[in-house]
Amino acid sequence: MVREIVHDPFFLAGKSEPATKEDLPIAKDLLDTLFANRAGCVGMAANMIGVRKRIIVFDNNGSYMVMFNPEITKQSGAYETEEGCLSLLGGPRKTKRYECITVRYQTAEFKPKVQVFRGWTAQIIQHEIDHCNGVLI
Repeated sequence: MVREIVHDPFFLAGKSEPATKEDLPIAKDLLDTLFANRAGCVGMAANMIGVRKRIIVFDNNGSYMVMFNPEITKQSGAYETEEGCLSLLGGPRKTKRYECITVRYQTAEFKPKVQVFRGWTAQIIQHEIDHCNGVLI
């Protein structure tokens, strides 16, 4: 189900709680909402649809990916960039990102996984994990 995008900065600044298997329907709604907004959005976190759970979805080079409870465990290649956000009004904002990140997360089956991401995909993931941590760019 496509959900309404939350624009309230006070809500978005709250930290998300760990996701559980009971949160699988939230991931489906998050994917539906991302797909409906794909013309202007490449990733979303659950708090963007009003749910404070550590769930992110994103375009991973043309295929959509879901992560439960993602955490960046390693990062390298710092750079400055500008990013926009579907949930925050106004134009792009400056932020620091990393070219290469290692992420520990759980799959939809809640199996642990560690994966390395680079470039644009790494930047998207960092933005969405910031959302989970209550960080607004």
